[in-house]
Amino acid sequence: MIFSLDKIIALLLHYRYFVLFPIAFVEGPIISVIAGFLIARGFFNFLFTYGLLVFADLAGDTFYYCLGRWGGRPFLRRWGRFFGLKNEKLESMENSFRDHSTKIIFLGKTQSWGGLILFTAGETKMPFLKFIWLNLIATVPKSLLFLAVGYYFGEAYVLIEKYIKYGGIAMTVITIAIIIYFILKNKKRKTTSKPLI
Repeated sequence: MIFSLDKIIALLLHYRYFVLFPIAFVEGPIISVIAGFLIARGFFNFLFTYGLLVFADLAGDTFYYCLGRWGGRPFLRRWGRFFGLKNEKLESMENSFRDHSTKIIFLGKTQSWGGLILFTAGETKMPFLKFIWLNLIATVPKSLLFLAVGYYFGEAYVLIEKYIKYGGIAMTVITIAIIIYFILKNKKRKTTSKPLI
């Protein structure tokens, strides 16, 4: 996190909606929790804040998508090896994404490294309207859930931030396991479908 939570709350109280969008664009779910807390205290309007948070989330998703779409393959070809992403792995990952894009995007919205999944959506040239629609379907309830948590339990925002991090770690492990499962399944299917000569 770029700023401490107390600093973020101070910025929101002073500049209100002017800083809510850029902070939500950068920081993620904890800002929705803090916004819910500030709605409960009468500082923010619920509907306007909710709309702004959904818009900020979708704008962030679009940013990652555009990075992948217009810089993805050259970037990954050049730098992917430093992250253990060799060409064979990249192709396997892309095939899995093409076959299971909807499931993978929904999983990506629930954990901390969803940016990589959004980047891959752009890199594989997923149609933008489908991409933004899937993200909207996932973002609307997610933002509402975090706002509700902040509204009812916002005073414990420091503890909530820790739970969000732990939940993100757990979802990351689950997502990696699912992606590996689909990659191995695709490899096995390709191997068994080859004609024996």
